Amino acid sequence: MTKEDIQLDRIKFDDYKKKIISAEEAANLIPNKAVVGASGFTKAGDSKSVLPAFAQRAAKEDVAISLITGASLGQTTDADLAANHALIRRMPFQADAVLRKSINNSEVKYVDQHLSETIEQLQCGHIAPVEFAIIEASHIDENGFIYPTTSIGNSAYFAAAADKIIIEINTQVPTSFSGIHDNCVPSKYPNREIIPIQTVKDRIGENFIRLDPSKVIGVVFTNILDTPAQLSEPDVKTTAISKNLLKFFVEEIEKGALTKSLLPLQAGIGKVANAVLTGFIDGPFENLTMYSEVLQDSTFDLFDSGKMTFASGSSITVTEDCYHRIIDNFETYKDKLILRPQNISNAPEVIRRLGIIAINTAIEFDIYGNVNSTHIGGNKMMNGIGGSGDFARNAYLSIFVTQAASKNNNSISHVLPMVSHVDHTEHDVDVLVTDQGLADLRGLSPRERAEVIIENCVHPDYKNEIRDYYERAKEKGGHTPHILEEAFNFHIRYSETGSMKPQQEK
Repeated sequence: MTKEDIQLDRIKFDDYKKKIISAEEAANLIPNKAVVGASGFTKAGDSKSVLPAFAQRAAKEDVAISLITGASLGQTTDADLAANHALIRRMPFQADAVLRKSINNSEVKYVDQHLSETIEQLQCGHIAPVEFAIIEASHIDENGFIYPTTSIGNSAYFAAAADKIIIEINTQVPTSFSGIHDNCVPSKYPNREIIPIQTVKDRIGENFIRLDPSKVIGVVFTNILDTPAQLSEPDVKTTAISKNLLKFFVEEIEKGALTKSLLPLQAGIGKVANAVLTGFIDGPFENLTMYSEVLQDSTFDLFDSGKMTFASGSSITVTEDCYHRIIDNFETYKDKLILRPQNISNAPEVIRRLGIIAINTAIEFDIYGNVNSTHIGGNKMMNGIGGSGDFARNAYLSIFVTQAASKNNNSISHVLPMVSHVDHTEHDVDVLVTDQGLADLRGLSPRERAEVIIENCVHPDYKNEIRDYYERAKEKGGHTPHILEEAFNFHIRYSETGSMKPQQEK
């Protein structure tokens, strides 16, 4: 069988075989100023040919699009689109340095959204409707329906709502990968049906993405793997954070508040979250489950250790080694996984019903428990809120983790008198963890929260100054004491000197 035969064998719907085109031809079908919905969630299952080809087209022509995805894209796609001025508007999440610079320079209009809300806003007409959809698939069945790859994100809705659809068939993904997806598109408001998920294993949709075959204007073949996750080994600080959090869970078990199976876990992306989850392997836990967005290496490490029995997410974003482990042993994992649309994986209704334990990463938090997870210095976007808000507001336990201080000589404190930007208010935060310790804020007043955060979470280099600030603020009175003329001194000092420490201590 030739390579061409193998490719065509992935298309069981004959009409699509007449629509096979190159990535460049597909990119040329997208008009200037179009609203494009593309698959891809945290560098998994994203457009690897058509969007890059559109970026190259924009390098030669004055064309640009508004791009909506599930979350961040892989390869250098977001960077190429931004560098070639091919983006008018981008939402709901990104994680690319070049695009970030364009956003902070106001060259790209960036809409930072809770990941559960993009489809809601599209359905309600609050944002411009999707005109073109670009969806990655492993194969297409006899009805012309798409079988997704390593993510679902917003793809099911894009395929249902778009006027025109381009399908990218990725021959790197085995067709056997199907079977783990659970696609559905909830009806719009009002009188929406209940999402009938009562356990992490419940399926409510179909294994494929439905669409109207007449909308398909092109089929493109690609042969490119997802961009591998880059995860550094746990270091002293991430290991300490993990130990502090696991000690908290053990204490909750000992007092009968949780069992050894805890409750379904959710964790953000990155090295801190991955290190925290990996730490569960050595703890006294059993039959763990996960209801999250991104399934990382730690998820499969927990499967292999026997600690975790099932995981539900919206994408699989792993290192290269872990990806090959999954593909080579797919039958081992297949019955332990579900990938869902992100408005289901992140649905507040389901999060609250299942009693999720949410573990997300903060850029900084303040002495009263307000968390900034998106902005540097209060004005420069980092990546975006992602799904952390979906989970923090609705979780059984809302936990945020970060290192107490970072950079050369600990020049940045991540615990501050007042955060420079608020993504998660004190009302949505239960537990804060740094490498220095843990603050359980449940049931505490603002002044009580300040005491436990300063005592347990602040780096020693900053503890005296922050305590002094708080003690003087108390003299001014108030429910949440602050000295407004000093509240941002740490940020101002860093902006002026490159360190949050007083000049004489640097």
